[in-house]
Amino acid sequence: MGGNVYPMYLKELVYYRRLDRWPNWLMFLCIVPLFAPLAFSQNPTVGGKTSENLEKLETAREANDRITQLAQTAAVQQGDYAIGGGDLLNIEVFDVPELSRDVRVNESGFVSLPLVPVKIHAAGLTSFQFQDKVAELLQTNGLVNSPQVTVTIKERHSEPITVIGAVKAPLVVQAVRQMTLLEILSQAGGIADDAGSQIIITRPARPADPNAASASDIPSKATTITIDLNDLLDSGDSKYNVPLMGGDIIRVPRAGVVYAVGAIQHPGGFVMQNDRQQMTVLKLLSLSGGLASSAKPHDAIILRRNADTGARQEVPVDVNKILTLKSEDVALNQSDILFVPDSTGKKAFRRTGEIAIGLATGVSLMRLGR
Repeated sequence: MGGNVYPMYLKELVYYRRLDRWPNWLMFLCIVPLFAPLAFSQNPTVGGKTSENLEKLETAREANDRITQLAQTAAVQQGDYAIGGGDLLNIEVFDVPELSRDVRVNESGFVSLPLVPVKIHAAGLTSFQFQDKVAELLQTNGLVNSPQVTVTIKERHSEPITVIGAVKAPLVVQAVRQMTLLEILSQAGGIADDAGSQIIITRPARPADPNAASASDIPSKATTITIDLNDLLDSGDSKYNVPLMGGDIIRVPRAGVVYAVGAIQHPGGFVMQNDRQQMTVLKLLSLSGGLASSAKPHDAIILRRNADTGARQEVPVDVNKILTLKSEDVALNQSDILFVPDSTGKKAFRRTGEIAIGLATGVSLMRLGR
């Protein structure tokens, strides 16, 4: 159905509603499936993703199950241990005892060998890759013809990898091998219920060694890498499962949550993707399945926290007017609670706010995924 057809179709729905031919619940069943794409189009792109990417709902537990499964798969595909700063290596050059020795990898990731005019970059390489590199340098510098080099790692010393923010168990890991983002998230117990959709990796500055042959391989400034959680879990592209380095800090920011409670088909809290995502009353109703048949949409309220006092304020909202296009859709803020009272309830209206907060406390949180 094209965009130009919406207004005509909506006018017909509203016309029949004014004639009292349709009850509220039937009106909602017709108008929400039609209007939901429009609700999403108010914020057509979130981090480069269209509304079509935001229709899948899942709990944090379901997301964490996928993190664990993908981390196990990635671990099976992992190669050998990658050399890191502080590691003690034994380099054995067959039949050349003058060049055979133990060497310590410095904090910049380099080692020195006698008679070799440059420092050798070792960090990030496996022992097999490093021994091939040493053999090549010995031969190209005319030190040994057809060298046979063996490298073994005698001590592993890695900097910590830190995980903070909206994860189940923030931790510090002393990585004795190369680890990936999925592995670290899995070790942290997965994401928390209110985790946002982005993962931020902060990589500290590492001074380059001006005497090294490949000093440009080491970043000279601190860097920040931002990974979208949906890309990590759904794309199947290994580039999002970033290999981590000692000193990395992984932070999962917390996201805002909006709640729909009361006479709602599927009451719950809905985690917003990030601070820029706009949630509205209509979008929230669409995500929560719409109104229950006993709902009193005219008497709905939004409980909104006052930024200065922290107290909850009641903001009346006529959901029925929004559904019948007599009123504009209402934007929601983080931590807002949309409460739709039940016509069968016996509670006093002056206690509506207390009831809504109590209901919101016990609901499950759902994430918007793909």
